[in-house]
Amino acid sequence: MQRAIMSRGAARIGEDTLLVLDLSDIEKPYAQKMENLAVVRDGSKDELANGYMLCQVIGVENEGNEITPMYGELYSRKARDFVSENDEIKKAIGKVGEAVEKRGVWVIDRGGDRRELYDELVPKKKGYRFIIRQKGDRHYVFGNRRVSGRALANGCPLPYATTIVKEEKKEEKVYHLEYGFRAVRLPEHPGIPLWLVVVKGFGAEPMMLLTNVPMRKNRKTLWWAISAYLTRWRIEETIRFAKQCYQIEDIRVMRYERLRNMVVLVTAAMFFASVVLGAKMKLKILASHVIDAAKRLFGIPNFRYYAISDGIKEILSRFPRRPAPPDPYDPVPFLLPLFDT
Repeated sequence: MQRAIMSRGAARIGEDTLLVLDLSDIEKPYAQKMENLAVVRDGSKDELANGYMLCQVIGVENEGNEITPMYGELYSRKARDFVSENDEIKKAIGKVGEAVEKRGVWVIDRGGDRRELYDELVPKKKGYRFIIRQKGDRHYVFGNRRVSGRALANGCPLPYATTIVKEEKKEEKVYHLEYGFRAVRLPEHPGIPLWLVVVKGFGAEPMMLLTNVPMRKNRKTLWWAISAYLTRWRIEETIRFAKQCYQIEDIRVMRYERLRNMVVLVTAAMFFASVVLGAKMKLKILASHVIDAAKRLFGIPNFRYYAISDGIKEILSRFPRRPAPPDPYDPVPFLLPLFDT
């Protein structure tokens, strides 16, 4: 099923489509006997809890709203076949990268700022393009000198400026941004040109984005890289959507492999809600009925997949929980295929 999702989704991934890779967690605070239960860090609360790690890849156009769930994998550090978190990330990039034939631009948060990942992404022969937010403690080769990232950012000319509005905790916040870039290289890959995009205005420290997508003194080019990372922020809503609407953290299965299978099923359900519904003319009417069935009193929210998910749940709840017994005279009962054959 995972292969089918990637194969079907690959048709929607273009040369400049963003492939947002996100690492999150599934908490099981009350579980005691679930297989391979491990300690994870809750990023929102910055606390330790029992649970599992989740690696997801979602395709989206820069500044776009239509998402394409491509990959979802649950893993545990206590599993017998677990190697490392780096291995899980590289496995996701390898599988999705093969399905999309190296198209797209990988966008990763600060968790992707690690040498092992650059060894996978930077070499030109691998054919990957990326934008990775920097932690700020890395050194780069600038000219013929080795310079810290903070020193480069603080001394970077910022010839361009813009103002954006970001919704935070249901309130709009205005940011006045200034940005520019430096041509750099990594000490581990001195022969490959990279660009460090610097943005000031989000906080006390500049935001730094490392990319191998060529930058130049052009407002549109620089803003494309910045807006690509800002689009990644919006994808965090997709992660919350999966956890809330499909109640991943409430799934109660004891076996590790069954829990991993459930995450793939959730990815397939997300794919159906976000890609299949409304993608064809004959399904657009169904999508409108599904949204109506959600019975929302205050209109459809900006993130419409919440409404679609609620509508699907409402429609399916009208049917009996137990399926009718199969017709003994029909050796092959009718099954609705999840994917076209």
